Amino acid sequence: VDTLTTITSKRDERNYALEHPIPEDTVERILDAGRLAGSARNRQLWRFVVAESQEARASLAQTVFVASNVLDAGLVITIATPADAGPANKNMILDAGRAAQNMMLAAWNEGIVSCPNGIPDTEGASAALRLLSDEQPLLVISFAYPKHPRDPQSRTAAAWSRQADRKTLETIVERV
Repeated sequence: VDTLTTITSKRDERNYALEHPIPEDTVERILDAGRLAGSARNRQLWRFVVAESQEARASLAQTVFVASNVLDAGLVITIATPADAGPANKNMILDAGRAAQNMMLAAWNEGIVSCPNGIPDTEGASAALRLLSDEQPLLVISFAYPKHPRDPQSRTAAAWSRQADRKTLETIVERV
């Protein structure tokens, strides 16, 4: 699939096919896509924490906005960053977002959907994941095969774009 079609057809999804586990080689490709994201001065101020045990998942699920996103997922990755990166903080957040997007696009290339999860209880998430005392959970991403698969090549990138529930370019772009 070409990159633009991948981007335009990808949607956050929370309806998972629970009976289809994600193969370990696919998990590795998703994690590696995150590792390869660019970062300011190549500092890579992140760590990817995979919640594998039922205990970790159950505890983590209680710290996000929608617990079932974590409980039902085939793969759950948290991006952990330094709690205080000082002046690098703004770049660190941007760079972690780039790593997250890389992982979500790599997953979609494999037919796997994803959903970023907000963390209202960062202290609880830190405890559930046994993060280091100087780390914070920045983002939890759920991955799974979709309950209702979608074929990215069923329409053009332009058709996917038209169908997207997004503001128009005219409303968000200003040229000065």
